[in-house]
Amino acid sequence: MIAVGLPTIAGVLGVSLAQASWVITIYLIVMAAIQPIAGKMGDLYGKRTMFLLGMMLFLIASAACMFSFSLLWLIMFRAVQALGGAIAAPNATALIRDVVPRDRLGKTFGTFGLLMGLGAAIGPLVGSILIGEIGWTSIFWINIPFALYSLVMASIYLPRTLPRSGEATLDILGAVYMAAGLTLLTLVVTHREFLSAWTAVALVLITMLFIHRERRCKAPLIQFSLFRNRMFSSANIAILLSNAIMYSTILVMPVLLQTVYHYSMQTVGMLLFVFSLSMSACSWIGGSLTDRLGKRRLVLLSFAVSAVALLGYLNIYRYPNISYIAAGLLVGGIGSGMGTPSMQAASLQSVSKEMSGLASGIFSTSRYIGGMAASVMVSVLPDFHVLFYCLLIFAAVGLPLSGGLTERSGSSSKAD
Repeated sequence: MIAVGLPTIAGVLGVSLAQASWVITIYLIVMAAIQPIAGKMGDLYGKRTMFLLGMMLFLIASAACMFSFSLLWLIMFRAVQALGGAIAAPNATALIRDVVPRDRLGKTFGTFGLLMGLGAAIGPLVGSILIGEIGWTSIFWINIPFALYSLVMASIYLPRTLPRSGEATLDILGAVYMAAGLTLLTLVVTHREFLSAWTAVALVLITMLFIHRERRCKAPLIQFSLFRNRMFSSANIAILLSNAIMYSTILVMPVLLQTVYHYSMQTVGMLLFVFSLSMSACSWIGGSLTDRLGKRRLVLLSFAVSAVALLGYLNIYRYPNISYIAAGLLVGGIGSGMGTPSMQAASLQSVSKEMSGLASGIFSTSRYIGGMAASVMVSVLPDFHVLFYCLLIFAAVGLPLSGGLTERSGSSSKAD
């Protein structure tokens, strides 16, 4: 809904599209920086408790966004909304890891991805109708009944998990360094006036402080030793690249179709509905096929299909008709959806259950860093041809990366 409404929000608030894109970018930055801590908090204090806390924050922030009549206030409340989402998301997936047998994880995450994808599919369609009929604030108040329903159902049905015994240590400083570094990097890339020797020095210093902190902290935000596991690192890099392709598609299509080809907001919403519905359906199918075909084959096929879709996007300039665009987005949704359950299952199967919260947080962070990269690329690459070629490179890198998702003998005992 935000992607479809971004041009409208920019016009109503009297800001440029690049400035309005911070409504999306700040969400991605907070999600990327907070989710590893949120996963750790679930391990320490109970995943159900943290999920309920996250949904409550999301509910409050959604209501506050309705009354934001300047870009600054909207960005601030979106940050709080992201904080709630960051706390809820990794604890939801970690709960699945706790209660679902290992041999059913792929299929379960496929169903999970289907439901997430259906929400994403309905979002652009409903958002375009709400914005056209009521106004842009409607895309925030529509969240409230869903958040309330989620809170009630979660409090009734989610299983209670025992907090981990031992010292409760959270790497708050590491999260601050990560958020500061991601924000500064985004500012430098998207606003050339921030690029200077001082900002370069600051960025290097923050990066060094973050690495130093993570190596010395007893409970680091990012446990770098996990990346020595080939399956874990391959799964996280794969979701980063895949999400960059997916988010770029969702962000660039409304701008391209509305500003260049003058399609109505409702038409754009319908086209994005095709993409998201295809993605959600293929996420479910991909999860169902994980055990039969294997994670490596599904992720390989996912990036290959995404590459085909990106080649199709490059020809929109030749065939800017609805049928061609819908077909291209249909293929793009297939590529974005079918490999995600395998990536998620591989990431969590590569660690013990006791570390599922931490691993889930890192996986979610990788996902949102990919989304943030997409937001930055869409902002700084006015020529959409260049953007699509960059995404083709991402897909090409993902093809050999899928080889790292082959489970080695002996790793199953560790995962169990």
